[in-house]
Amino acid sequence: MTKSNQQETPVLLTYQLGEHIMAFSTTRHGGVSQGSYGSFNINAYCGDAVEAIQQNRLLLCHCLGVDVSRLVLPHQVHGVRVEQITPAFFHKNPEERQAQLEGVDAVMTNVCDACLGVSTADCIPVLIYDPIHHAAAAIHAGWRGTVQRIVCYVVEAMVKAYGSKPETLRAVIGPGIGLDAFEVGDEVYDAFANAGFCMERMSRRDDKWHLDLWACNQQQLLACGLTTEHIQLSGICTYQQCDDYFSARRLGIRSGRVFTAFVLR
Repeated sequence: MTKSNQQETPVLLTYQLGEHIMAFSTTRHGGVSQGSYGSFNINAYCGDAVEAIQQNRLLLCHCLGVDVSRLVLPHQVHGVRVEQITPAFFHKNPEERQAQLEGVDAVMTNVCDACLGVSTADCIPVLIYDPIHHAAAAIHAGWRGTVQRIVCYVVEAMVKAYGSKPETLRAVIGPGIGLDAFEVGDEVYDAFANAGFCMERMSRRDDKWHLDLWACNQQQLLACGLTTEHIQLSGICTYQQCDDYFSARRLGIRSGRVFTAFVLR
């Protein structure tokens, strides 16, 4: 994983998933947004200025070499709906596209030269790439999505849509809140315990419960058939590194979002 930092371009954390895919997470740097949205935010659902969002999207697409009309961001709702993006999507008008992306927490495609991603600010972003069938997915896994095993839904969807074999899939777990910072109430701990997770492997108790969403999503990927050597962990805690990555717990809900995404070439 490396960071790119060129003048007047977004600073990106990039991942090595294969020769023909550009995979990355945005940082807070290299854009035009102000205050708690500063400086690079492209999410339109968190209260940032419309003009700043549009300019940041243009900056990102220029950096990636894709047209802004081929930038795909779902409106996430902490569910498990997976949306397949086909060539027909890009022939729809903006209203039809927005309707298709409403209530979606994971997007997948085998279409080249389009940027698909998810937005997070402490939640866990996951990218999955199939190098055999040249298809990929971006997943928003907050604690609600994680407890519902959203990554498993995505692996199943890729198997059905593209003929993917889990043992050949590659994944990266991007910046999100880490174990030390993620304090939760008993009701959240109980939700995971009641869903059958091995709590001894993903939690600890101080004054409150702490949950390890990185480990939980990693274990789910392994249970779906991915191999350990094909799963990367960024190891970046957004709460602890909020100067570089947006954290809703540190900056408030009205702040920017990390965009974790891919472009197939």
